[in-house]
Amino acid sequence: MAEKVVIVESPAKVRTIRKVLGSGYQVQASMGHVRDLPKSKLGVDVEAGFVPTYTVPRDKARVVRELRQAVERAAEVYLATDPDREGEAIAWHIVQVTRPEGKPVYRVVFHEVTPPAVREAFAHPRDLDMHLVEAQQARRILDRLVGYQISPLLWKKVRRGLSAGRVQSVAVRLVVEREREIAAFQPQEYWTVEADLAKIPPPGQARRPEDVFRAVLVSIRGKKLGRFDLKAREEAQAVVDELEGAAYRVLRLRRKEVQRRPLPPFITSTLQQEASRRLGMAPGRTMRIAQQLYEGVELGEEGSVGLITYMRTDSTAVSPLAQEEARALIAGKWGDAYLPPRPPVYKTKVALAQEAHEAIRPTSVYREPEAIRHFLDRDQFRLYELIWKRFLASQMAPALLEQTVAEIEALPPSGGGEFLFRATGSVVRFPGFLVVYREEEGGPSAGEKFLPPLAEGEPLDLVQLLALQHFTEPPPRYTEATLIRELEKRGIGRPSTYAPIMETIRERGYVERVEPRRRNSPLRPTELGFLVNDLLVAHFPDILDYRFTSQMEERLDKIAAGTLARVPVLEEFHRHLSAELSRAEAEMRDFRREAEPTDVLCEVCGRPMVIRWGKNGPFLSCSGYPECKNACDFVRTPEGKVVPVERAGRMPAPTGAGISAGGMPASTSGEEPGPAGEMPACEKCGRPMTVKRGRYGPFLACTGYPECRNTRPLPSQGEEASGEESAEVCEKCGRPMVLRRGRYGPFLACTGYPECRNTRKVVARR
Repeated sequence: MAEKVVIVESPAKVRTIRKVLGSGYQVQASMGHVRDLPKSKLGVDVEAGFVPTYTVPRDKARVVRELRQAVERAAEVYLATDPDREGEAIAWHIVQVTRPEGKPVYRVVFHEVTPPAVREAFAHPRDLDMHLVEAQQARRILDRLVGYQISPLLWKKVRRGLSAGRVQSVAVRLVVEREREIAAFQPQEYWTVEADLAKIPPPGQARRPEDVFRAVLVSIRGKKLGRFDLKAREEAQAVVDELEGAAYRVLRLRRKEVQRRPLPPFITSTLQQEASRRLGMAPGRTMRIAQQLYEGVELGEEGSVGLITYMRTDSTAVSPLAQEEARALIAGKWGDAYLPPRPPVYKTKVALAQEAHEAIRPTSVYREPEAIRHFLDRDQFRLYELIWKRFLASQMAPALLEQTVAEIEALPPSGGGEFLFRATGSVVRFPGFLVVYREEEGGPSAGEKFLPPLAEGEPLDLVQLLALQHFTEPPPRYTEATLIRELEKRGIGRPSTYAPIMETIRERGYVERVEPRRRNSPLRPTELGFLVNDLLVAHFPDILDYRFTSQMEERLDKIAAGTLARVPVLEEFHRHLSAELSRAEAEMRDFRREAEPTDVLCEVCGRPMVIRWGKNGPFLSCSGYPECKNACDFVRTPEGKVVPVERAGRMPAPTGAGISAGGMPASTSGEEPGPAGEMPACEKCGRPMTVKRGRYGPFLACTGYPECRNTRPLPSQGEEASGEESAEVCEKCGRPMVLRRGRYGPFLACTGYPECRNTRKVVARR
């Protein structure tokens, strides 16, 4: 009797499903897509109604041949690819290449690779959903139209190898615009007056550290202080002087109980964001590990088991069975007090969410992370633990916190009215879901401020009175995680596209990580990213428009729902693209033939230097070429000024040059030696340092190598040399302060360390 053939996407899923279905079923993997548009040409017949031409890639020929042979021998064919548009399209392509004429073909969909889910799917198969296939084909054709018509224009006008993408270019635009916001930002100085106060201990007892707390001055003689009311040191110091010898007492206390509700279980974007923030995983790696957990992991005698539900989803829904299982575990481990009266329902915030029917959750909450840890590698365990804790917490009761606001009156001896300070704190009265999962990093007290027990009218001791300098800060650079969140917020892209977008814009050299070794490091645009973005925004305003891109996603969703046809959507998009493409062909500046003038003079012949583009990117070249062949790399300051950067054997860099606005040199050469005095000195041997480039990017290295092997990271934007003098004075001991660099950025530190450990946060002026 002929077997029933089941076709899935990956070998890992083959093992898991084969174990569930048993004999009578042959399970084979398609290894992803079996057909695609050709790489060498557009592959879309625009005139015939946007008909795509698909080919079988050379590396898939053997897989397709084996699938055809299996289908020929089969009595029935089951297509068990992933439960989203991409999976539906792969199933359709498999039908097209295997041609199972006259044989029943069934589509089975399950969102978790577990025996109950797989058996339920095979008990209720369905036909292929051609609306989902049409939506996926529409997206593929849209991306092909953009990539294969705009990219050649960039090759012609800038250099070969560049690419444009319908969504990737919008992501680059977000990074570029944020970088320009940061460069244009003008910090504003402001000061606060803060007091460290303490409960008065009983006679004969010493003061306890937990009895000390900090309060901020909020009102002077009944007038509320605004953020910028104290603009200078003199104004803040005048307030401190007036408070000399003041008496402090608790004027009033306000207490209220508040609920902190748990966050919903993960969807694709929130999983990528939290894995980046907590685990330091890039979105692409997060999705690869999640795919492994979904498809199945060998758990000893239990065999291959899918540990999580499908990981490409934008729905926060949870099945009733999973909720019942979670509630039983919660009641057994922590008691009924930790259960909400009814299973919580989370509203999906993503518009038109339909990639899958459930949030990302463990297939069984009884598989606790520690119990299966020895079956998982390090990253699998960390990601599974994160998903397990987040889901379990989402089904638990809210935490109850008591928030206290203490208003402290300060009466100076000179009279003239009160000064009002305010201190806030909270105490966890009932932890609820916090016993499992906290939004903040750093343990049970992270993010919480505590006050000692206080009573109205109680006098307080002054420990110290501080005048603190602050500067407003620019908006932060995007990380890959926050960029995904911004794309999702704007309705751009879908769960299956976020990770590939992040990888593409970095691999193409349009953005880079500020700290290459740190996966969740902020992103900044490269010189190439700035140029390509500016060209595309100027000449393709519709294609790069945020709202236009979001509306296109909505149209794709409507195609998937069957309420909109594919061809009219493609025709409208193509009209926009063709009109803009024609204008761009005629108007776009040709960077391969033209050169951008600069104010830099050639040190060899004195003629102006110009920016040219080569195969490795932009560089400074003498305008007298070919008579004068002097050339070097360059960086742009935040103000847009071009500064030369030395390259081995080329133009020496002027003092202070060589580090870009983001802290990275533009050179791609292996070593960039500089004249003595123009680079910082090695703290070990005194020789000058030089910029070198390693596998993780540029760094400073001693020129005395190999005798001296000292290295240090390049400073980042706004960072000064450690220990640089400042005009600030320590408010605790009166010694000078110096500017230092720590894990979280620059700060002022007292030169009296370790006797005086006073530090102060500061943002360097730009």
